[in-house]
Amino acid sequence: MPTKRRPREREIRAIPKVELHQHLDGSIPVRTTWSLMKRHGLNPVPTLREMRRLLEVQDDEGGSLLDYLDKFHFPLWITQFYENIQRVTRDIVEEAYGHGVRVLELRYSPAIHTFAGLSLRQAIRAVLSGMNGAARRHPDLEVGLIAISMRQHGPHIAKIVARQALAEAQHLHERTGVVGFDLAGAERGSPPGLFREAYEIARRGGLGVTVHAGEDEGPDRIREALDVLGADRIGHGCSAVRDRALVRRLARDRILVECCVTSNRQTRAVPPGVVHPIHAFLEQGVPVAVCTDNTTVSGTDQTRENALLLERLSLPEIEAIHRGAAAHSFVRRVPAFAKRRGEIAGRAARARPVRRRSGR
Repeated sequence: MPTKRRPREREIRAIPKVELHQHLDGSIPVRTTWSLMKRHGLNPVPTLREMRRLLEVQDDEGGSLLDYLDKFHFPLWITQFYENIQRVTRDIVEEAYGHGVRVLELRYSPAIHTFAGLSLRQAIRAVLSGMNGAARRHPDLEVGLIAISMRQHGPHIAKIVARQALAEAQHLHERTGVVGFDLAGAERGSPPGLFREAYEIARRGGLGVTVHAGEDEGPDRIREALDVLGADRIGHGCSAVRDRALVRRLARDRILVECCVTSNRQTRAVPPGVVHPIHAFLEQGVPVAVCTDNTTVSGTDQTRENALLLERLSLPEIEAIHRGAAAHSFVRRVPAFAKRRGEIAGRAARARPVRRRSGR
């Protein structure tokens, strides 16, 4: 069977892309991290080349989720300061835009950026400030922030993060804001059910909810994320393909899976030599999004991730994936939710009895 002609890079870049799963601290351009570390006198190594090795997964390293997460150590040295967070956010958004991303949801755990004195609100506002600046430069770009609670911080902190995320929700402001809530970190030992109350807060407040599930655990964790947390989307979800009934449910209920091909291979969520589950999801009618996860840690970008799919999919098929993913974007849900909220408030105001002053 003849191989498909691989379109040139500019053809892939030209596809209007929807990025629904990209972590801020794992996507800071290496040169940005290097520059900020030098400014603060924090350089752990003498050269940019050596810095790159510390920030990007290497072929001879680990091969597990915990090994992968270890790459987030050094970026946290610089993302404890408001101006630095603004700067890295702008650089990440600009880089994504250059690869054709036109709907971008960055995700970020504010709690791990408060070690130098920032409050949760300041940590969130720093990202939003950077995103607002980028949005002004690119009117055709839709952006929003997904606030993450880390599993290792426990259920109580998750509730605090959810409430603070609601204070900055996009549907409550006339600017870029928080559009979603997420749970991330090592899955083992932290079942989704522990975080039920935090997710109830987020859902009641109108945030879209997604969950990292099925990356390092089995399909039962995905099912729990759906049944207990009410997830709208699933991050990674690789183990779902081991459960046919679950795959049928994802297709029936239109639960989008945020697929990250490169990082899933690096963490061994998808073993070597195994076809990535994104293809099984597509065959079974499950909505998917092509995502980078962490552009720096994984050494990837939207152009490369889409190019990987060309071994089995055509360019029009990839374009169709991005069009379909847009319908599941939390950014796109905001206007509809705000409209419903306004209609409800209007009905309540009309129904409220008018108090009349007495003649006394």
